[in-house]
Amino acid sequence: MFIKVNTDKCVGCEACLDSCPYDSIVMQGDVAFISETCQLCRACLSECPEGAISEVDELGDLQPVRPKGEGEGVLVFAEQRHGRPADVAFELLGTGRKLVAQIKKRRNKDVTLSALLLGCGRDVADELICYGADRVYYATGEYLESFHDEAYTEMLVRAIEQAKPEIVLAGATAIGRSFLPRVAARLKTGLTADCTSLEMDEKAENLLQVRPAWGGNIMASILTPFCRPQMATVRPKVMKPGDYNENATGEIVDLPADGITVRARVVDFVKEMTMSVNIAESDVIVSGGRGVGEKGFKMLFELAELLNGTVGASRAAVDEGWIPYGHQVGQTGKTVSPKLYIACGISGAVQHLVGMQSSDVIVAINKNPDAPVFNIATYAIVGDVEEVLPILIRKLKEAGP
Repeated sequence: MFIKVNTDKCVGCEACLDSCPYDSIVMQGDVAFISETCQLCRACLSECPEGAISEVDELGDLQPVRPKGEGEGVLVFAEQRHGRPADVAFELLGTGRKLVAQIKKRRNKDVTLSALLLGCGRDVADELICYGADRVYYATGEYLESFHDEAYTEMLVRAIEQAKPEIVLAGATAIGRSFLPRVAARLKTGLTADCTSLEMDEKAENLLQVRPAWGGNIMASILTPFCRPQMATVRPKVMKPGDYNENATGEIVDLPADGITVRARVVDFVKEMTMSVNIAESDVIVSGGRGVGEKGFKMLFELAELLNGTVGASRAAVDEGWIPYGHQVGQTGKTVSPKLYIACGISGAVQHLVGMQSSDVIVAINKNPDAPVFNIATYAIVGDVEEVLPILIRKLKEAGP
């Protein structure tokens, strides 16, 4: 439920203003307005002499296209670039497989994991099946080979209308962030962006969509309790790819791509050539924070070279100007998932942890024994990085290649 002002009845008498203990009623022109800080105390309902304030149904006039209870299964948008699936597509299939398993266990019912593939060769659809998809909706056409907001929106809506999934997932990439809001608006459903964790609730009815909020200071669990499908974008490198099974079997469904209307066309794609480091692709990352100090980053580069890795950094180190932004790991930087992550002088603020906590092995070096980073570390070294790093570098040099 929520509180609403009927603007046709409101005469702007302001009698309701003093009734709200949360100052949630404000005047906009000559009409009262209930702000988002309303706590549903209902103190204002009896104060309006015109009866303009009332309690209304949660959805109001925004009745969903598909309400809760309609549809089953998970649909993943398998993003591709230049004819090859992006890594996030395999990561989403791994996540989708886990969600399907949770639904099956808690409902005692089999459901399907599907994927939508646009503008690729049919062999890629077979590859998605090997990574866990039960069914692949496949389409090619004039506007699908390269990303196009309007065309991709139309095709995903068509796939959802045919598959009727209860959950739709896509990568929180430039592509996913661009057109998923359009799809959610078309379907009158919710969309949670930049998720770092996805789980089904106890009854497997609602998807718990976890993402950083308030600048990363808290982790919010968000639900879409009334509408279907439940939609979320997931940060790349946060989830693990699904297991590959070359003997897996599944269904490929041709999805008609005719009748698409677009108002713009893609003229060309120009690949940007830069010298910036791509830490997201590295198997070994040595990261430094404020505790390393500016001069300490010289040791980090030396250690990273010995390990055939790259250097990362916390936002604090980047803000200090000790290292370029391209090396930043965390909520406002890159999300990474290397085989080895060495955190040096990084306390472990949640903004940083969400960007690296899925690393296979985490080694944390910090002189504060209560540093939050130790809570997720595989190995914890309590000590000053200025003392620990020279010893580690020396031992690696003695060990040789």
